[in-house]
Amino acid sequence: MKEVDYIVVGCGLASISFCEVLRANNKTFVVFDNQSQKSSIVAAGLYNPVILKRFSAVWKAKEQLALAAPLYAKIENDLKIKFDYKLPILRRFTSIQEQNKWFSASDKPLLEPYLSTNLVKNNNPFVDANFGFGEVLHAGRLDTETLITNYRHFLIANNSFIGASFIHDKIQFEEEAIHYENIKTKQIVFAEGFGVKKNPYFHNIPLAGSKGEILTVKAPNLKIDYAIKSSVFVIPLGDDLYNVGATYNNEDKTNTPTDLAKEELISKLKTFITCDFQIVDHIAGVRPTVKDRRPLVGRHSEYKNLYVLNGLGTRGVMIAPYVANQLFRFIEKEEDLDEEINISRFA
Repeated sequence: MKEVDYIVVGCGLASISFCEVLRANNKTFVVFDNQSQKSSIVAAGLYNPVILKRFSAVWKAKEQLALAAPLYAKIENDLKIKFDYKLPILRRFTSIQEQNKWFSASDKPLLEPYLSTNLVKNNNPFVDANFGFGEVLHAGRLDTETLITNYRHFLIANNSFIGASFIHDKIQFEEEAIHYENIKTKQIVFAEGFGVKKNPYFHNIPLAGSKGEILTVKAPNLKIDYAIKSSVFVIPLGDDLYNVGATYNNEDKTNTPTDLAKEELISKLKTFITCDFQIVDHIAGVRPTVKDRRPLVGRHSEYKNLYVLNGLGTRGVMIAPYVANQLFRFIEKEEDLDEEINISRFA
């Protein structure tokens, strides 16, 4: 019989952040993951404190960045890898009116730290941006695939990973503990992403799910070292490769790439990128989204040592460390969860 403080189900951004909080507090744990959920792997990985469609601040951006930056730096140091890249994000303006909205937004207290007031002129002959760009500050890109793959290897090396499906029916509740096969634990945290829909304990949480698709293109003439946000994002990966995305589909809940999404992304890309490019990859995944755009965190109403950590939506890179910290303090220190993320708001 193996005894641990926690079983964590899932190995995406939410799970990794929670595992890091457990490590920092000397808690023992084991992670179950069958690699069925792809949303963290296929994420574009941008962390961006501004909603660029409306020029508004991301919810709790300051608090999220304060936790995310040191957490990812620590993982890089511990695992001896690089996955966090500081990257300027340039919002392409399509009119003088958009320029004016940007500068007006930069005067707002919540946005002032993140919106540069210097108009960035376009000097790239293969980018159509006659009205220039606005630069987002304190932004960057996480190579989520590198992070998750290497973190999984780290867990395996520390005998803390089980690469198998978690069978919910095998949970056996006792007065002060839970048994799962040959594991005895105090708490189980489900960070399964959209896979929570198959979880009998939390399948009723209001997780909508939004499929996203991303292209990787090779464009040798483009030569940009910054991300562009226009009708789609263009994100440099190095070696003349760029991610282009993403789509939003609330009906299709599969991880299968579609020709329709590919055509949509190509069409939008060609509205502002004028050089030739070649598609080298096309991936898809279902994001765990929620109607009020807030995570789903909390304790089961009946089984008091079962918890959920989910609903990170499109901003998992920034928000995962924040919600992981919230959940740990809720469990171990009996501190109240932020009301905006507590699953009890939908009770």
